[in-house]
Amino acid sequence: MSASAVIRGKLDLETLRELVAREEIETIITAFPDMYGRLLGKRIAGPFFIEEVSEHGIHLCNYLLACDMEMEPVPGYGFASWEQGYGDIHCRPDWNTLRRATWLDSTALVLCDVHDEGTGDLVEIAPRTILKRQMERARAAGFLPMGGAELEMFLFQETYESAQKKGFQNLEPFGGYIEDYHILQGTREEPLVGAIRHHLDRSGVPVEFSKGEWGAGQHEINVRYADFLEMSDRSVVFKQVCKEIAMQQGLAVTFMAKWHEDAAGNSLHLHSSLWDLDGRRTFFAGEEDLPGLPVGCSDVFRWYLGGLMAHARELTLFVAPSVNSYKRYQAGSFAPTGLAWAYDNRTAGFRIVGHGDSLRVECRVPGADANPYLAFAATLAAGLDGIERQIEPPPAASGNTYVAGGPRVPTSLNEAIDEFERSDFVRLAFGDEVVEHYLHFARTEQRLFDQVVTTWERARFFERI
Repeated sequence: MSASAVIRGKLDLETLRELVAREEIETIITAFPDMYGRLLGKRIAGPFFIEEVSEHGIHLCNYLLACDMEMEPVPGYGFASWEQGYGDIHCRPDWNTLRRATWLDSTALVLCDVHDEGTGDLVEIAPRTILKRQMERARAAGFLPMGGAELEMFLFQETYESAQKKGFQNLEPFGGYIEDYHILQGTREEPLVGAIRHHLDRSGVPVEFSKGEWGAGQHEINVRYADFLEMSDRSVVFKQVCKEIAMQQGLAVTFMAKWHEDAAGNSLHLHSSLWDLDGRRTFFAGEEDLPGLPVGCSDVFRWYLGGLMAHARELTLFVAPSVNSYKRYQAGSFAPTGLAWAYDNRTAGFRIVGHGDSLRVECRVPGADANPYLAFAATLAAGLDGIERQIEPPPAASGNTYVAGGPRVPTSLNEAIDEFERSDFVRLAFGDEVVEHYLHFARTEQRLFDQVVTTWERARFFERI
């Protein structure tokens, strides 16, 4: 049995062959994560997958890495364009991601890496490749990056179709009061949330727990931590499972960073630590005294934290990718506004938790709308730079960091774009090709928003201007 089969729901290729032969698996979803973190690909008939796709992969149009949310081809990308004819990319399965998709009938799922059709090389601007490159840097330095992503979502007594027909106005959340840790409200939501937990756990995404969050109809399901790549894979599968099971039950969920101005935001709290290549938690624990940290730490931990702090503003684009992302950063909302660090302090952008072997950094800046591959890649790039250059973290914050001075989270996508564009570190860490591609992606998002007349503007100005 392969190592991937140790986790319930994970499969290896030989087991899949047997399941297809017995007609227990009839369809294999073969997909890759795009720039938004969505899964795009094909549903492949079982026999054809075994006979052809397992060896040769699949071919998809390269515009999928050069389009917007509405699947409109966007001019200006160097990677793909009308002038270049929008050719193919070659998607090859990563067998470590092969799993049952138990929320669907007789279905398995495998994630792919994206390769250049001509050279066979990995496509550098693909999110999974971007993270893999940083993982390679970490491995060369002797580190295994381990992390967890705590994803939050709002549940609605709506379907996606009913929400659209309402113009996404006056939507009915699955709850009438803030339900943080409430077991009673959790029971109301258990038919949906329990089904999600059940199918995640049986589809190769091991679950720890679920709980109500700090919003009416808001919930969080935590899955087991893993290395950064596996955790990112789990996160995109997680979002897919939540949406599809909600659809099966005539409901809807959203991972928008801020679905309503009066509601809490949806976070992706990103936990990270560095282990050795044998899987031992060795690099953060230590006896070093860091002022403001009531537990011992190592030099590696201190410098890693220093890198995260030094590069937080210039990397915000990779953890807050849309105009909506920045509406989450509100004082007193449990979303950070200051780029401070503190031990077990939920007002800080970087909350340090644990001790000894469990010591880790919880970055509270990413929203649930972040592409997890880019968020983890940004975290790792910053932390590795901190270690390489022995960057010291600033003094720890104390008390309510919402009212403290110091560096702040960018307040808009435009501000994050400016920070990303002028950063020498970002270009050194990711390369010009990646930087220019995602600058164009972000500018396109901003441009599309800027040209829209919003409901707020009509309500404010239609009569009274």
